[in-house]
Amino acid sequence: MRENSFYRGKKVLVTGHTGFKGTWMCAVLLELGAEVTGYALMPPTAPSLFELTGMGKRIRSVEGDVRDLVRLKGVFDEVRPEIVIHMAAQPIVRESYKNPVYTYDVNVMGTVNVLECVRTCDSVRSFLNVTTDKVYKNREWAWGYRENEELNGFDPYSNSKSCSELVTESYRNSFFADGRNAVSTARAGNVIGGGDFAADRIIPDCVRAIEAGGCVTLRNPQSVRPYQHVLEPVWAYLKITERQYEDPSLAGAYNVGPEESSCITTQELVETFCEYWNREKGEGLQALRWKCEPNGGPHEACYLKLDCSRIRSRLGWRPMWTHREMLEKTAEWTRGYLAGEDTAEIMRRQIAEYIMKTG
Repeated sequence: MRENSFYRGKKVLVTGHTGFKGTWMCAVLLELGAEVTGYALMPPTAPSLFELTGMGKRIRSVEGDVRDLVRLKGVFDEVRPEIVIHMAAQPIVRESYKNPVYTYDVNVMGTVNVLECVRTCDSVRSFLNVTTDKVYKNREWAWGYRENEELNGFDPYSNSKSCSELVTESYRNSFFADGRNAVSTARAGNVIGGGDFAADRIIPDCVRAIEAGGCVTLRNPQSVRPYQHVLEPVWAYLKITERQYEDPSLAGAYNVGPEESSCITTQELVETFCEYWNREKGEGLQALRWKCEPNGGPHEACYLKLDCSRIRSRLGWRPMWTHREMLEKTAEWTRGYLAGEDTAEIMRRQIAEYIMKTG
């Protein structure tokens, strides 16, 4: 790992640290030498990456709800973080149709509460709200959305994240205009990687199909998404919080997505994952098959791309892995997990490979 890292010794508070992306975030921060505190509910899935990797014993982990302002503020007052990365959310589109009130409560009021704690905690220098590429009003066009496009997500999840963006902008304008605290948002594309066990996500569906010895079903095989390995946005988030800590004028909204060539259809994603998995799955593990079976579910956008020129030009970030590489890394992690290997060690190895590639 890098010596003399910016994050070495920095106090970092991560909300939503028990989730898939939150666990990867904590793992990277630990490798960079940060003092990590996590604030979240219990892991949202069983199994969970958080528990598989023993992350709760490697960082300071606080169980709490971002809707509980009093408890959250108590953690801020005790930890006095320098950097806050807000990742806690209800992140599933289909779940938002089932529980819209809960989705808005967590994703909007949860953001208000975190920002209120940032406002009243004078130790915080850098804050990032992690939202989604789905915050934009989707016009189904072929080019990537830019950060100045209209925010108006269609479904309750996407719309709640649009609201979270607006809340963050209001706090930035109202309370942080003096630059004492740099405040940004990051809008990342679809994330895949080892250890995601969420419902209604395509790679976890593939893993469940492998375990069941069956076949994964594609609801919307021709949907185009900006797929990327989880380490890509995690590294981008850390680049944002570092650079704006040093120069608050760099704060703002940033898209985080892959190269144009990695904006592929769901069918292409699954075909490539099957290719890697079936070729090197290892003895005793099931092959993976897929089929198309539209089920007339709730509305989901068919076409979505991001224009990521802003983060590249202002911060120098760019994706490191192609869509084939990210799927190879995901298959590698899954093989190890199903074979009973040390999943934390697999993560450490992949993090080291990624950081080395960044130069």
